[in-house]
Amino acid sequence: YTKASKDGVKTLSSFIDVEKTAQLPHKEIETIWRLRHIRDPQSLCAVMQTDNYRRIANTARKHPQFILPIPREGQGAEIHFLQWTFPSPTTTTVLFTHVAEFKLRGEFAQPHTTVTHHLDLADSSGLVLMEGRVTEDRGLTVDEGKWLLMCLQKFYGFEAHTDMARANEGRRKRLMEQFSGGDETFKVEELLEEAEKIP
Repeated sequence: YTKASKDGVKTLSSFIDVEKTAQLPHKEIETIWRLRHIRDPQSLCAVMQTDNYRRIANTARKHPQFILPIPREGQGAEIHFLQWTFPSPTTTTVLFTHVAEFKLRGEFAQPHTTVTHHLDLADSSGLVLMEGRVTEDRGLTVDEGKWLLMCLQKFYGFEAHTDMARANEGRRKRLMEQFSGGDETFKVEELLEEAEKIP
């Protein structure tokens, strides 16, 4: 496989043979993708339907920056800043940084987790392959990285099918709009409450 990268972001072809993989059934693609990342204990990977990804990406274009909490037993929550980038037509990247680090260093802050969505198979196979990594010794575990990704999906791509879920979706959307608009009524407590709800 080529080790090509665009703007420092690895392309899907640096992980798999895209042409051959595109011809495989979904289950096999998912298995190959997960096996490709199994040896790295710091890795995050997933396979999602193109429709789900597009819903998330549409929200990301409206709200390219947001914050997400990680609850801490007896200590409230630790807040993490997320930022979406769209480096090429076939990749999107999400950077997660501790809010304290971001406040201190601004655009020079080092993310603790980086996640890339590869869109090469989105049209041909209806799948988007996601891979990422939690950087060691940056104060975050892989399970906490997974929590942040789950929260990202709740806020950016959740599709409501019940009245209660629609109410939750409405509250999450309002929180994102308040944050993006710099609204003073945005409350971290509400953010934490929504993040901990299922779904």
